[in-house]
Amino acid sequence: MLRDEPHFARLFIGQSLSVLGDRVSLVAVPFAVLSVGGSASDVGLVAAAGLVPMLLFTLVGGVWADRFPRHRIMLASDVVRFAVQGLIAVLLLTGVAEVPHLALLMLVFGTADAFFMPASTGLTPLVVGPDRLREANALRGFVQSSALVLGPALAGGLVAVAGPGGALALDALTFAVSAAFLARLRPRETASETVEGAAAGSFLAELRAGWVQVRSRSWVWSGLAGVAVYHVVVLPSVYVLGPVLAEQEWGGAASWSVVVAAFGIGAVVGDVCAYRLRTARPMALAAAALAVASCQAVIIGSGASLVLIAVLEAVTGIAVSLFFVLWETALQTHVPEKALSRVSSYDHLLSGGLMPVGLALAGPVSASLGMRPTLYAMTVIAVPAALALLCVPAVRRLPAHAPGTAGGSGGGSGTGTGTGTGHQDMIGSDQAR
Repeated sequence: MLRDEPHFARLFIGQSLSVLGDRVSLVAVPFAVLSVGGSASDVGLVAAAGLVPMLLFTLVGGVWADRFPRHRIMLASDVVRFAVQGLIAVLLLTGVAEVPHLALLMLVFGTADAFFMPASTGLTPLVVGPDRLREANALRGFVQSSALVLGPALAGGLVAVAGPGGALALDALTFAVSAAFLARLRPRETASETVEGAAAGSFLAELRAGWVQVRSRSWVWSGLAGVAVYHVVVLPSVYVLGPVLAEQEWGGAASWSVVVAAFGIGAVVGDVCAYRLRTARPMALAAAALAVASCQAVIIGSGASLVLIAVLEAVTGIAVSLFFVLWETALQTHVPEKALSRVSSYDHLLSGGLMPVGLALAGPVSASLGMRPTLYAMTVIAVPAALALLCVPAVRRLPAHAPGTAGGSGGGSGTGTGTGTGHQDMIGSDQAR
């Protein structure tokens, strides 16, 4: 795959290093806040500063990525994030960093991130052939899943040896390497680039056009609803309630790390399966996988042995990887290329943008209802929501290939099945989880 698709190989190598740096940063930033005298509330403040821009700028980033060359937007984002992480590292290493500095810089970092994500999703179709999209997405998912296992261990060692500043300096370096690879990238010309961005229409008109692409495809808007429920309802069980339950009943962080590692291993296996998998109805399989993934809350609260919980979490890790690879590949295959980043911006908005709502509510709700009743309620809500996708005819029937492409059946672009009218003119496709 990497040998046959040299442009994708450049993107893949650069982004792989960047993803590993991101996993290091997730551990290093909280310790950076604590190292300058910050409290637990300050840790939350700095984390929120990096997430708020997703709510404010993701849709803007989607419009820009459909107007202008996507790899250049990603390049600019990497340069900004390199500067931010580098400056944070310098402030920490010189001993002058304060919590307001970190919060402000993370706000800038999050803004650059909001522009990067929609552009990244829209770039893969321009650097890899349409028949290799699923494999490309699976490879990138494999790196993300592997980094979920390796990143925290690497971060722990770096923080212990070089402090949070040293760890973030490494993260900054990965952005520089990623930018260097993006600068050498020569993706195929996009439909949006053949028309001057300024002539494409007003920002609001383009934003509305992107929403029309979502609304007119029942498999897209229903899939977005499923993604939203997963992030708002299911993931708080992992990020909030799971660690609390582990501290109360399982013996603390060491036991929880076993569960997290098992999930990461399962996710790696899922990406390998997705790389080799061929299915005629990808969204139907994706919906079933999402239902399995949505069982995480009841597994965590089941009261089973730690070994059994870890094994079951590994199974959900497989399901999570399958869902996201198939979902992203379906978007890239069936949504017109010229609108792909705008459509994906809604995806990123509903996942990264709304997840803090669920994280904020998980604690108060569990305090009111009890830990296990809350975990069970999460599953009662999330699993039927995922299975409801199978009630949508377009989800069950969406083919693996767009009509008019290799492997497709030909024919029109009916909005019920979600096939686009513009993708057939392009050779290639993109992804970002």
